[in-house]
Amino acid sequence: MNPEPITPAPPPSGFVPVRVGVFGCGSFGRHHARVYAQSPRAHLVGIHDRDPAAARATAAAHGVPVFDDPARLAAAIEAASVAVPTAFHAPVAIELLGQGKDVLVEKPIAPTIADANAMRQAAEQSGRILQVGHLERFNPAVRLVRPRITQPLFFEVHRLSLFSPRSLDVDVLLDLMIHDLDIVLAFLAVNGPAPEIEDLRAVGLPVLSRKADIANVRVEFTSGCVANFTASRVSTEKVRKLRLFQPGEYISLDYSRQDAHVFRLEGRGPEAPPAVLPAHLTAAPVEPLAAELDSFLASVRSRQAPECGAAQASAALATALRAGHAIVRHARRLGLRQGA
Repeated sequence: MNPEPITPAPPPSGFVPVRVGVFGCGSFGRHHARVYAQSPRAHLVGIHDRDPAAARATAAAHGVPVFDDPARLAAAIEAASVAVPTAFHAPVAIELLGQGKDVLVEKPIAPTIADANAMRQAAEQSGRILQVGHLERFNPAVRLVRPRITQPLFFEVHRLSLFSPRSLDVDVLLDLMIHDLDIVLAFLAVNGPAPEIEDLRAVGLPVLSRKADIANVRVEFTSGCVANFTASRVSTEKVRKLRLFQPGEYISLDYSRQDAHVFRLEGRGPEAPPAVLPAHLTAAPVEPLAAELDSFLASVRSRQAPECGAAQASAALATALRAGHAIVRHARRLGLRQGA
C-alpha cells in the first residue's frame, strides 16, 4: 500500500460523510483507518481490535476513540471495514450486516465457500452493501487496460514479495495470488459471462511458514484461454506484473508503476508489411485503497451494487481453493507434506 496517499478528489456536492468504524487494525486495518480519517467522504467514529495496544496506537494516530466493546462501535456507525484475520471475516461481517450496517471486508472474502455464501446471504437478507477488498480493481493500470479487452488468449502473471510475518494465517494463494485471480476473471467477463475452468494444475511449497509460500497455477478455460500465475512471498524482489495476449495485441500491465504498454499489430495495406504500433497508457497516480474506500462510501450513499461484491469475490476464492487442493495432491504424489 502507498504510505503517501494521493489527495482524494472532493466528494460530490451535498455528499453527507458516512459514519464508519474499523474492526481490526493490523497491517491492513490501520491503512483503512488512515484513509477514512483523511477522506472528506467519511467520518471515522472509532476503532476496535482484540489487541488493545494495536487499537490504541491506531486510534491515537487519528484522534478517535477505541471501542473495547464491538457492539458499541457498531451501534455508532453506518458502515464498517472488517480487517480482522480471515478466519473471523464471516462471523464479524454477518453480525454487522445483521445489525443493518454496510460492510467492506478485506480479501479474501472468507476461508471457505460456505462462509462466503453465508456472508452473501446475510447481505441479501439485510439489504446491506457487502463489498470485498480486491483493491487491484481500482489500480489505474487495470482501469486503463479493461476497455481494451477483446478476446484474451493467454495471461502470464507474476506477483512476488519479500517475506513478511503478516497474513501467515493463509497461504500465498489467498494472501497474494487471489488479487490476480480476481483481475483475470474480471477481464474474462468484460464482454460476457466469464468462461468456466476446464483444467487447473498447481504446484507450491512452504518455505518460511507452514503454508505454501510460493506457488504456480496454470488454468485453462473453456474459451481456450490459458492463464499462468506465479506468486511468492519469499522473493528477493517485489514484482507486480500481468501480461495479456489477444488477437493482434500484447499488453503488459505493471501494478506497481500503475501503467501499461500496448503493442498492436496494424496492417498497412496490400503492398506494405504489417507494423507493430506501441502505446504507453498512463493516468494520474492513485492510491488503490483510497479509490476502493471512496467507491465503497459511494455505494453506501447511492445503494448501488459495489465494484466487487460477494459473487465476484467468491469466484476468486473458489479458484484459489481449487488451486490449493491441486497443490496438496501434487505434493502427495511427490511424497511431500504440506503444512496445515
